[in-house]
Amino acid sequence: MKIAAHLTVALAVAYAAPASAQFAKPEDAVKYRQNALFVMAQHFGRVGAMVNGRTPYDAKVAVENAEIVADMAKLPWAGFAAGTDKVGNTKAKSEVWSEQARFKEHSDKLVGETGKLLAAAKTNNLDTLKTAFGSTASSCKACHDNFRSQ
Repeated sequence: MKIAAHLTVALAVAYAAPASAQFAKPEDAVKYRQNALFVMAQHFGRVGAMVNGRTPYDAKVAVENAEIVADMAKLPWAGFAAGTDKVGNTKAKSEVWSEQARFKEHSDKLVGETGKLLAAAKTNNLDTLKTAFGSTASSCKACHDNFRSQ
């Protein structure tokens, strides 16, 4: 499982540098961003299960998952390229494209918060992790509230 997760991140990072150039068609960009966000959400949920007491706290597992969350948080934004607003099955609101500067502020905030989540996970302190998790979750929610249809 750990190897598969790291392989997923490594492949995603390898393809991310020229991400906007790699999309043969807009549908590919939509799929890319959705998959990056899905993987991020899965690993964020694992951290959430620990901070909410649904699973036992394991500092090593928290760090492993927070690393993936922080890496994945950098990836989906290239998939919101021009022309991807009208293709595929997407929940992205038109404001993503009409308010690009504001959307970028939200994406930058998420990247910053996920970095703080990773730093908190490395402290091996559940209370510190809980605080960082809450801030990261708030950042996710703010973006969803403004830029995602329900």
